[in-house]
Amino acid sequence: MAETWTVGKMLRWTEGYLERKGDERPRLSAEWLLCNVTGLSRVQVYMDFDRPLMRDELDRMHQAVVRRGRGEPLQYVTGEMPFRHIVLRCEEGVLIPRPETEILVDAALEGVDAAPMTFPPVMGEMPDHEPSEGEGPDAGEASGTGDESEVDDGGEAGGEVRGEPRQILPAGCRVLEVGTGTGCIALSIAGERPGTRVVATDLSPKAIALATRNRDALSLQDAVTIVECDLASGVDRELMGTFSVLVSNPPYIPTKVLANEVPSEVRDHEPALALDGGEDGLDVFRRLLEFAPKALAPGGMFCVELYEGSLDDAAALARETGEWESVEVREDLTHRPRVLVCRLARRES
Repeated sequence: MAETWTVGKMLRWTEGYLERKGDERPRLSAEWLLCNVTGLSRVQVYMDFDRPLMRDELDRMHQAVVRRGRGEPLQYVTGEMPFRHIVLRCEEGVLIPRPETEILVDAALEGVDAAPMTFPPVMGEMPDHEPSEGEGPDAGEASGTGDESEVDDGGEAGGEVRGEPRQILPAGCRVLEVGTGTGCIALSIAGERPGTRVVATDLSPKAIALATRNRDALSLQDAVTIVECDLASGVDRELMGTFSVLVSNPPYIPTKVLANEVPSEVRDHEPALALDGGEDGLDVFRRLLEFAPKALAPGGMFCVELYEGSLDDAAALARETGEWESVEVREDLTHRPRVLVCRLARRES
């Protein structure tokens, strides 16, 4: 008789196996893999301990455990990663979003909130169909004659009229993200601040393809434009000087730190193109610092995530340019310096 593998038994076995393989958090890894394979939440895993696993679940769990045991990041094994209010697809060859990057998004949203509304609302046509029963305001309270729901000479009515323009996007400003990866930053900004138009770039074709799929899955095609290019070389030149925020999480780990201090799970699996920031971690930052004043509108914000040991030098370089009204270093969730925020002066009226 074949051995029965239940959810609880698989959880215990996977935890032990991954612990022997050197996983630093084997219980969490086991939970995450089980949730991904079975579709159960973490709470349901513990409520359904005695539920037998189906044959296809056992096969997929076996494949996932082997991959994780070899040191492959969980996000690549499961193919997804929660970030702020969204869930993103993750694939090998594209940098995995980190919790500290949420601090970078917070800074960018401050810049969005402080920016003038560059764009008016985008209007479109209402769908050309008759309202169905129960559709429209106060449908359940309609009375016998129906005369009150008709449009009067002034064009006012209790409901919407066929062909009447509707708002596709509210008013908003323009944001540029350089090095979008999965799209986590651009898609969070567009999703949390409707009306914001984001142009997101990346040099990696894999990242461009993945960010595009994530954007489309979140139905943000109208708000986010994705461009494959180095830095912002492929962005329309006419847009330069119109962005309210320039945000970036560039490669920033110093080369020696990447080689000697970064865990092998990161170093051996995530793309060096998205990690290695050169000798002092500031190679790409220097290019962004030179480019930012050209891209930003007056009063615009430049915010960038950097290696904790590089922030003081980065802030000094920013101040030396004389371009910025303010330069500020912010800490991440572990109270380490992580984000540099620079603001241009507003144009005097």
